[in-house]
Amino acid sequence: MALKVWLVACFAFLYAPILFLVVFSFNGSRLVTQWAGFSTRWYVTLWNDEPMIEAALLSLRVAAVSATLACLIGAAGGFALARLGAFRGRSLFMAGLAVPLVMPEVITGLALLLLFVTLQQSIGWPQGRGAGTVTLAHASVSVAYVAVVIRARLADAGEVLEQAAMDLYAPPWKAFVLVTVPLMAPALVSGWLLAFTLSMDDIVVASFTSGPGASTLPMVVFSMTRLGTTPEIYALATVIVGVVAAILLGVILAARQVR
Repeated sequence: MALKVWLVACFAFLYAPILFLVVFSFNGSRLVTQWAGFSTRWYVTLWNDEPMIEAALLSLRVAAVSATLACLIGAAGGFALARLGAFRGRSLFMAGLAVPLVMPEVITGLALLLLFVTLQQSIGWPQGRGAGTVTLAHASVSVAYVAVVIRARLADAGEVLEQAAMDLYAPPWKAFVLVTVPLMAPALVSGWLLAFTLSMDDIVVASFTSGPGASTLPMVVFSMTRLGTTPEIYALATVIVGVVAAILLGVILAARQVR
């Protein structure tokens, strides 16, 4: 009984704040300490808030492109670690991939900022910081996470199916396309979603590598909360929670149908 009470308390601690912001997103009052009746005014305000909408669309574009880049590069890195054996420089390669996993984001953001400034002064690219530099920065951070997922998937799957395909006279490239890539597919999807989420959630690296007119959604929300939270932010959070819940529900239903 005590264990059940402890579990309920833990889950309440985790999810009660989310329930709180969902409820108060429908509060007619601007003050979170006062309930003024049910209202959808803050959703209307959010819909008409052009800077917020533009920041959300920018974050979605940056997250999608950076996740795709991270997935392509991370897949190559994970494949190299899982299938190429003890090649020269493997330890250094592994260390390089692991750096973003353990490096504080402040250091990563500062290092990327110095890199972009140096490149601009040396070769004239990039011409200022903006959405492009944020995308590259997020991709460079997410590569390590994708590589870890891909490596774990290939290590768990083993090489039996690939060797069987080549024993049946399939050339290496065909075995890779028809056997290895389908084996990697679940990890590719998971890695892409993880990289997408990391990009949507990031504020530290984006703050260092963005420029005027390229504020992502977390940056805008953080700027607004410095002046005090408003129910409009609660409405935004509720929309995000609803979208994520719908996606998770769709994945669960799709998995049940596959079974």
